[in-house]
Amino acid sequence: MGAARAEVAVRARAELGEGPTWDPAGRRLIWVDILGSRVHGYEPDTGRRTVLATEQHVGAAKPCAAGGLVVNLRDGVARYAADGSFRWLHHDPVPGRRGNEAMVAPDGALWAGTMYYDERPGGGNVTRIAPDGTATEQLTGVTVSNGTGWSPDGRRMYYVDTPTLRVDVLDFDPGTQRASGRRPFVTVPPGSGLPDGLCVDAEGCVWVAFWDGGAVRRYTPDGRLDRTIPLPVQRPTSCAFGGDGLRDLYVTTARTGLGDPSGPAGSLLVVPGVGQGRQEAPFGG
Repeated sequence: MGAARAEVAVRARAELGEGPTWDPAGRRLIWVDILGSRVHGYEPDTGRRTVLATEQHVGAAKPCAAGGLVVNLRDGVARYAADGSFRWLHHDPVPGRRGNEAMVAPDGALWAGTMYYDERPGGGNVTRIAPDGTATEQLTGVTVSNGTGWSPDGRRMYYVDTPTLRVDVLDFDPGTQRASGRRPFVTVPPGSGLPDGLCVDAEGCVWVAFWDGGAVRRYTPDGRLDRTIPLPVQRPTSCAFGGDGLRDLYVTTARTGLGDPSGPAGSLLVVPGVGQGRQEAPFGG
């Protein structure tokens, strides 16, 4: 296989780009600028771009089965309907805390993470939001809740609490929708960057973006590093497959904390034809 090379899909100056998600119904890539309070859409076929301004910092945005978006905001999880109307699904404001990365589980529920702006240790959590808005806390005592994903058979859940310098794996019960037995899947060597967002491909391999590591790395289901994709940015944040056949890897990036960096920091990148992705389920609401 030839060397993979990242390209700029959307040149942007996002402060904290995050959460790429392929929306098959709209044939678009959805991503957010958390600190810019923006949800971005990009259609690779046409080049069309859209922007939705949110009233709060937005950690993630995911398509809904009924149309519109579910969003992980500063003060909880909400839904923008297809007509643009807004309503809270789980309103849980905590001073100094905000929503961060979120992912839709195979059953259509949103697993939404939180963190404190000052990254105080143990201040965040992960809550499962059912399509009807029922909220069940799943993980507590996390610091910077980040990447979450499921194995192709739905029986493993991968999870990143960034300051631990680990990607963890949990046993997942599709019947009860509970995760248990959290343990290290990958322990990151110091100086390699910080694990951030992730996605799981059709082979069950885990792709992880490394903040301050300038790369996305792929790990086999037994935790072995088998691929590194270097990127032209210092702070990639997350990754997801999209485009025709889910073969292209999209990577969000950040500018925050870098002053006025040169190059494509803050842009949406793409690595064409690098693997075979799996479609994330839409939120069931």
